[in-house]
Amino acid sequence: MKPHISLKQLKVFVAVTQHHTLTSASETLFLSKAAVSMSLSELEKQIGHALFDRVNNRLAINQEGQKLLPLADELLSRSRDIESLFSDEQSYRGQLRIGASDTVGNQLAPFLLSDFRQQHQHKAQQLFISNTALICQKLIDYELDIGLVEGKTLHPELNSTQFSEDEMCIVSAVNHPLAAGNLIDLSQFENSDWILREPGSGTREFFLRTVAPRIEVWHEAFELNTTEAIINCVSAGLGFACLSKLAAQTAINDGRITELPVALDMKRRFWVLVHKEKYQSPLLKNFIDFCQAWNKR
Repeated sequence: MKPHISLKQLKVFVAVTQHHTLTSASETLFLSKAAVSMSLSELEKQIGHALFDRVNNRLAINQEGQKLLPLADELLSRSRDIESLFSDEQSYRGQLRIGASDTVGNQLAPFLLSDFRQQHQHKAQQLFISNTALICQKLIDYELDIGLVEGKTLHPELNSTQFSEDEMCIVSAVNHPLAAGNLIDLSQFENSDWILREPGSGTREFFLRTVAPRIEVWHEAFELNTTEAIINCVSAGLGFACLSKLAAQTAINDGRITELPVALDMKRRFWVLVHKEKYQSPLLKNFIDFCQAWNKR
């Protein structure tokens, strides 16, 4: 009779998918490297397939491993549900791994999580802030439970629903000739320099999709991965930038940069992302509902 696959084996499998080496996985699980290696080997033997390809001392999940990952994630999530089944607050137990893109993570998520904690008395959340592309990848790899992003994604493995909206703005140094307060036609930005976020950023994607096609010639002066660095470069007169009003408002109010009024719809949406095959625990379902009903301040 075949031995049963254990939750321990699945925990090892998921840890290896996330950390890519036996050493890192063993440190996360507080197990010896030998125990992790044996557990993974036994799992692969029971399944009858290798789950990882060995590439330069790293373990890259293969096609067979990808088949197992959503089921392993669901079983481990359900096991945590069982542990809290008879708690009075069972819907709000467990940990939420939340990914947020830069604008959402820095400008909205702190207030959203504060409201969620106060309403539901749930305080076990992890918040990972990066660009939209990396948040999507971590959702696909089951390293995050939910993503809150400003960039629209059409990835076939992810479901997206709107939960809020934002308004973008074009900013310049306060002493720029265009900073006179008059409505600006986009033709006035011909041969202009722009300071952009890195590829994969929802803010960069908005500029390239909405603003850039309406300017015949423009130049990328700098590519930076933080909003504050972009604001400082704009303030120093190194170029224009297209930023979220939420992110730029403090610098505008302080007189470090100025908003340039343009005849263009600058609204964009924020999105809740979840993996289509991700098991949605009561906690995750409640958090998704909370996000979609929440109004930004």
